[in-house]
Amino acid sequence: MGVFRSRARADVDKKDVREPRLFAAEDRRSGLSKPGGQDGGKRNGRGSGRGPRRKRSWLARSVYWTLTLGLWGLIAIIGISVYFLLALPNDTLFKIPAREPGMVLLADDGQVLVERGSFTGDDIRLDELPPYVPQAVLAIEDRRFYQHFGIDPIGTFRAVIANMRSGSVVQGGSTLTQQLAKNLFLESDRTLERKIQEAVLALWLEHEFSKEEILQLYLNRVYFGAGAYGIEAAAKRYFHKSARDLNLAEAATLAGLLKAPSNYNPIRNPEAAEERAYAVLNAMVEEHYITREQGQKAIDNPAGVVGPAELPASRYVADWIADMVPNLIGSYTESLIVETTIDSAIQDETEAAVRKHLAGEGAKQNAQQAAVVVMDAAGGIKAMVGGRSYSKSQYNRAVRAKRQPGSAFKPFVYLAAMEHGFSPDSVLVDEPVRFGSWTPENYSRQYFGPVTLRTALARSLNTIAAKLAVQVGPETIIEAAHRVGIQSPLAPNASIGLGTSEVTLLELTSAYAAFANGGYKAIPFVINRIVTKGGKVLYERIPAETGRVLDPVTVGEMNDMMRTAIHDGTAKRAMLEGQDAAGKTGTSQNFRDAWFVGYTAHLVAGVWVGNDDGTPTNKATGSGLPAAIWKDVMADAHRGMPALPLPGVPADEPEIGQAPYVAQRERPSVGNSIVQFFEGLFGTRPASAYPEPHSGAPRSAAPRGAQTAEGWNARAINQRDQRQRHIDLGR
Repeated sequence: MGVFRSRARADVDKKDVREPRLFAAEDRRSGLSKPGGQDGGKRNGRGSGRGPRRKRSWLARSVYWTLTLGLWGLIAIIGISVYFLLALPNDTLFKIPAREPGMVLLADDGQVLVERGSFTGDDIRLDELPPYVPQAVLAIEDRRFYQHFGIDPIGTFRAVIANMRSGSVVQGGSTLTQQLAKNLFLESDRTLERKIQEAVLALWLEHEFSKEEILQLYLNRVYFGAGAYGIEAAAKRYFHKSARDLNLAEAATLAGLLKAPSNYNPIRNPEAAEERAYAVLNAMVEEHYITREQGQKAIDNPAGVVGPAELPASRYVADWIADMVPNLIGSYTESLIVETTIDSAIQDETEAAVRKHLAGEGAKQNAQQAAVVVMDAAGGIKAMVGGRSYSKSQYNRAVRAKRQPGSAFKPFVYLAAMEHGFSPDSVLVDEPVRFGSWTPENYSRQYFGPVTLRTALARSLNTIAAKLAVQVGPETIIEAAHRVGIQSPLAPNASIGLGTSEVTLLELTSAYAAFANGGYKAIPFVINRIVTKGGKVLYERIPAETGRVLDPVTVGEMNDMMRTAIHDGTAKRAMLEGQDAAGKTGTSQNFRDAWFVGYTAHLVAGVWVGNDDGTPTNKATGSGLPAAIWKDVMADAHRGMPALPLPGVPADEPEIGQAPYVAQRERPSVGNSIVQFFEGLFGTRPASAYPEPHSGAPRSAAPRGAQTAEGWNARAINQRDQRQRHIDLGR
């Protein structure tokens, strides 16, 4: 240092310039003496120029390093916080998100069917609530709410000590403001990043809003379980009243839900909910929100929950509609009112029938699940049950599950046959048959020799269906099925006649509607109109003009055969008193699926019974449990409805055993009022627009009347080579 100084000074003397400011500053910091000083720059014996240093006390050093480390720690915290905050999506950063728009579904008579989202959980002001409602929440969730600044170090430290003593998490350190920040802005994952974001957002909330505003916002957004967000929705869900009318015991029950909505749900776990409410009331007494006498009175008179133990099956419909709405109106930001086709009485009766029969006969037959669709003959859904219990499973088996329909698919085989020259009185031989390596057998393992097609369909004879499938061709059957409403892809093989291709209950039921309405395709629908909460119409259904897909004669022939299945066939259990009904049973391989789909001139209903995992039932067949459910549903649904004959058949049904009515090939003037109604609804087409046979001779050239078994056998032998492709596919 002395050398540096000497050279510097020599240079200065040589250049005869004044000392630079930089050197002067360094001299001051290092204790260098001014020129001409008393020490002459030779202190400490080395010419260093350093003066005596005063040692700092340990207290000063502690303060210095504490402040230094604290400053750097603060800078680090701010930097980390800013980093994690910037990781939030820009559209949620420091912006209170709007409520997710809700939806209310109305039945066809205007009654509220289902309420979803925040439609009924709209904001309620803090001053509208009884004082003990927010006090119950504060007492159990954040006693120091009015003392902390969004983060409560004292509460956090107390929670840590309590958790350490118990060896498990018994207390949480998050404040009510932190919980609100999490609910508004963040996901529920437990990560350090999320906790830091939560803390910073809580500080921002405390800076931007008053305590009362934060508490009000919390009460309107927090989740209370069972799909209820906000204190108003929760009060209506559990007690069927507004939050403005809650009593002390009810307020304590709702406050107790916040820690664990599922565990303390008063519907599912009433004892746990009551214990939790007791803890809330004790906390309120400790905080002097209520007196001991008030708390004891609430304990002695616990809240009476009036919510249903099971969520209604109409929620299957609500979920289905919620998926449809964006496709109809696009995105929406305002709560909606959806006017549906659902008949609330039929919906309730259908749900009750499913539960009753599954609990009784279903338990004996190891059938754990069922689904039902009821629609009018135009396709309007009147009821839908997607499973045994919506609370336990939200999977809609009526809409999403694809299963083998078994013999319930056979009407489309017979439909194709009718369009290709057969009649209900055509005769085929019921006998053991073999197509390549495939040998279809009847369910009973019995064979009845020559039978009419009417009898074959009524008794669900597999050999006859297989022969017809080979005769008319799988592609022809597929075309006929798709024409009337089946949408799922169908495999073009010989076994298609036995229902081996999978379909949904909804599409199978809608396809049967063409027989009920006189030959028009029925596209299922459930929404009539969608309006905003403010009354703006966003969507209104216009009836689809599908036109005829079946000519009236074919409709009459099909109805003639399928009514026989109920009166003198496998579906006798489904016979309705006072209504002309028709339908078909179905049972898939190994008794995995049991079906019954039937209809009147008013309504069409389909029933599926089985198990989700595809395990076989204990020999449940379509003629048993599904037919019983169908009869209960349809008998109640038709109460008060006038008796109408099925299209294409006479109003006065012949006695069983007499020669049945057979429609003539000429296009008749069908007088049934239901046919006239649908002709007016869908519009008519000229006779030339009726579907022609997929292949084969023209309809006018097709022989009608009885067809002998010998004729069938000869034709089958001659066409064996041409059908080999279908035979191979049937293996």
